[in-house]
Amino acid sequence: MNTNEKFIITINRELGSGGRTVGEKLAERLNVPFYDKALIQALEKKYNLSVEEIEKLKGRSHSWWADFKRALTIGFTASKTYHQSGFVDEPDLLITDEIFQAEQEILKGIAEVESCVIAGRSAFYVFRDEPNRLSILIQASMEQRIQRLMTKKGISHDEAEALVHKVDKMRENYVQKYTGTSRYDARNYDFVFSMDGKTEDDIVDLIMKYL
Repeated sequence: MNTNEKFIITINRELGSGGRTVGEKLAERLNVPFYDKALIQALEKKYNLSVEEIEKLKGRSHSWWADFKRALTIGFTASKTYHQSGFVDEPDLLITDEIFQAEQEILKGIAEVESCVIAGRSAFYVFRDEPNRLSILIQASMEQRIQRLMTKKGISHDEAEALVHKVDKMRENYVQKYTGTSRYDARNYDFVFSMDGKTEDDIVDLIMKYL
């Protein structure tokens, strides 16, 4: 991957692995925007970014995302703002084909105009044919994930374990339904990292060393 040209880094991660934080730190190190579910969903909801509306925007401008972003003055810390507004790291309880298609169009619009780091949203699949991209999976042992969630959410061990199993199942169902593959299939990624015994900064350092 050539970071001197427009690039895309996708990060898929297990709940409680610290993968989102890795994505944020990596984007900061590379000085590019970081996008995740919180931002994409907030944009869809607030600005009615349905497939139909996106097609209208495309009709007005080839670089519709660049124009849209300038109009909203979204900085690359925007997704952090949405995190603080109540969005949680859990899968959608209800998602329709229309929502999925809209999300894919938003992601493609983003990637057309700028380098970026994208977490989740099946971005590894959306950009599988993109020549200048890097796809990463962040994993961790069950106990480490549970401990992280207990600390982060202030819940019991049993509650954290139940949440991990619930989210794993829902995310896998989501990926299988809309991509026809498994999020655990290592062939979908260039790198698979285990967080066990490592910090988020350790993983970012490894990725930067590769780049």
